[in-house]
Amino acid sequence: MLEHDEHGLAIPAHELAIPAHEIADWRLRVFDLYRRVRAAESPRAGHELWCRERDLLFGTHPASAVVGAERTAFRGLRTAPYDAGYRFELPLLPEGVGQERSVQTGTDGVVPFVRLGTFDVPGLGPLAAWRHAGYGGGVFVPFRDSTAGREGGTYGAGRYLLDTIKGAYLGARADDDGVPVYVLDFNFAYNPSCAYNEAWACPLPGPENRLAIDVPVGELYPAL
Repeated sequence: MLEHDEHGLAIPAHELAIPAHEIADWRLRVFDLYRRVRAAESPRAGHELWCRERDLLFGTHPASAVVGAERTAFRGLRTAPYDAGYRFELPLLPEGVGQERSVQTGTDGVVPFVRLGTFDVPGLGPLAAWRHAGYGGGVFVPFRDSTAGREGGTYGAGRYLLDTIKGAYLGARADDDGVPVYVLDFNFAYNPSCAYNEAWACPLPGPENRLAIDVPVGELYPAL
């Protein structure tokens, strides 16, 4: 499921220098942004809000991974236009449930992840969903598609679709049988922090989270 880059998952020095209240404020703002996205009159309107507010966060917030000269030159993140064909409401299937993976980190030792199941995404393929077994649980869905690393495409290491521990969550409902059905909207796919700043390191999609097809929506790369 998860691999780590050459930095492991070590907290970068510049993040350690960010006051704790600024990091807390960043996360509260992200949670509030996704709350407003879920409440928007339409997915497209929610996407417009998401793009606008993320540009503001990354361009102005003290806890942004965009720093230095790139902050000065920042004019917004590159995000593809909204395409409703990449929005799905899907149940979490039991395939792979209970599978364990571990990521070696530079600060917290081995961080365990446990597989919650699999989303079978029509036209795209299966994607594993995970929870962080070390804290908070949550639902984490990273992915890498065939646009990754391609000129005019997306970040080479992959993107995140859901990370509920940090607020990235588009909602769920119960179907007629009481089974949870999650909103997976690839228009809201976003780059991990390491895409903006090489001092950061992030859990990356492993084999169970790689799609052999283009997903040309969401945040693109170069990110800035």
